[in-house]
Amino acid sequence: MTAALTTSFRGRLHRWHDLERAADRSAWSLYVAELLGTALLLVGGLSAVIVVISPASPLNALALPGWLARGIAGACFGLTGTLVTLSALGRHSGAHLNPAMTLAFLLEGKISASHAAWYVVSQFSGAVAGAAVVLAWGPLGKPLRDGATTPALGISPWLAVGLEALCTVVLVGTVFVFLGRPRLRRLTPWTMGPMYALMVSLEAPWTGTSTNPARSLGPALVTNTWHGFWVYLVGPALGAAAGVGLARALGHGRRRVDQARVAPHPSGPRTSGRGSGAGRVAG
Repeated sequence: MTAALTTSFRGRLHRWHDLERAADRSAWSLYVAELLGTALLLVGGLSAVIVVISPASPLNALALPGWLARGIAGACFGLTGTLVTLSALGRHSGAHLNPAMTLAFLLEGKISASHAAWYVVSQFSGAVAGAAVVLAWGPLGKPLRDGATTPALGISPWLAVGLEALCTVVLVGTVFVFLGRPRLRRLTPWTMGPMYALMVSLEAPWTGTSTNPARSLGPALVTNTWHGFWVYLVGPALGAAAGVGLARALGHGRRRVDQARVAPHPSGPRTSGRGSGAGRVAG
């Protein structure tokens, strides 16, 4: 009986991850890859923010305008996401790296609720591990609370939610528009650098431009910085839902997101046309 239940459970997992079945890989390896990928995102992304923006950084001597320093930091954070997405880890798990992105794929019907939950658990776990590593910057990271995001003093909490939601709309909408067009699909990971350079440059003074509950949870937990943390849960969740709706509206019914992957799986089909791209994670 136990063996039959185990086989049935694994069968359900593999139906949602057909490429993993073909490659004889366990679905749990997806969660490990997502955990490690999210950890690397925080280590690389937050380190870039600390080095470029921290008042204790030697780069502070360059006296860069605030908007430019934020833009450079945002570009580096986005580029870190690109590199993780294109890595073996990202291609294996699909490189969500963000609970808001997983929610968007869930709303699009491309990943099961059970797998989405495990992806989010993996992302949160990886973010905490990555944020713990960032503590190694010591005095350099202290002025920025080691990358913790909090709403600016005096800003309305619901305005902060709205700004986080707006930035997440841009993220999800852009990713889904690119994934939905075969000619643009392979360029999807490369949108992260310019996108975050612009958003961080303009919006970071108000909320820090998280767009990612895991990215905010990691530093919040390791530095015990919880002021306004709920903003980084509610805002990205609302933005993910709105971003899916926006992508559908822009697609006019012609858009097709085939799988819950920002990056193609290495053993995925490489055919061209509307149905081309990465192998499906779910659906």
